Amino acid sequence: MDKLEFMQACDKVINIEKVRSGIGTLSEKTLHAVLKLYFEPDEGKHEIKVGSLVADIVNDTGIIEIQTRSFDKLRKKLEAFLLVSSVTVVYPIANAKWLLWIDKNTGEITKKRKSPKKGTPYEALYELYKIKALLPKDNLKLCIVMLDIEEYRYLNGWSEDGKKGSSRCDRIPIDIAAEIHIESIADYMKFIPEELPMQFTTKDYKKATGLSLSNAQTALNVLNYVSAVNRVGKKGNMYLYEKKL
Repeated sequence: MDKLEFMQACDKVINIEKVRSGIGTLSEKTLHAVLKLYFEPDEGKHEIKVGSLVADIVNDTGIIEIQTRSFDKLRKKLEAFLLVSSVTVVYPIANAKWLLWIDKNTGEITKKRKSPKKGTPYEALYELYKIKALLPKDNLKLCIVMLDIEEYRYLNGWSEDGKKGSSRCDRIPIDIAAEIHIESIADYMKFIPEELPMQFTTKDYKKATGLSLSNAQTALNVLNYVSAVNRVGKKGNMYLYEKKL
């Protein structure tokens, strides 16, 4: 992780785009553009054709794909790229988030307010489930980037204040907090909180990670698949898992 290089990428992308277009016209591109420049400052290595597809980055490390959401849309691309190269998937998660609301009629933007929700790397497992079959491949790597983000949303929701059910306008990264690298099956142990006992249930994992019960189930499905944990039986109506020694 290099904070200076990250801030330089932010300055280059955000300042230029604000002058050129302004907030509200970027269609969720800012976060993707900053990460692409951070992971490869040489823009000549961006948007490179590989076969019939286009990769975000191709450099000496292989192919790098920035995926801000919806890993199901990434599956076919990965299947093709993994046949010819090492691939690193970069997935950003909001470590801390400030919300700003835009009135589409007036263009007015509210003062930012910090969201009480704090992101964790465990959230990535929900997306990894969508490419689960590819995870054991030796040339597939993952980089989870924990970022502080300003999120702009339109006041166009169905609630009286326009916030519930609103659509997101853009996400502007303002700082980088951490990078978590998954470069082998053994690295999936990073998703097992140390405070968990040797054997534990989904509810135990939910409590330790802060995930919802449904997302904890999905996470353990992935971790069991890559053998980071072993499913060893049941406790009541819940599966019992065991840490890998």
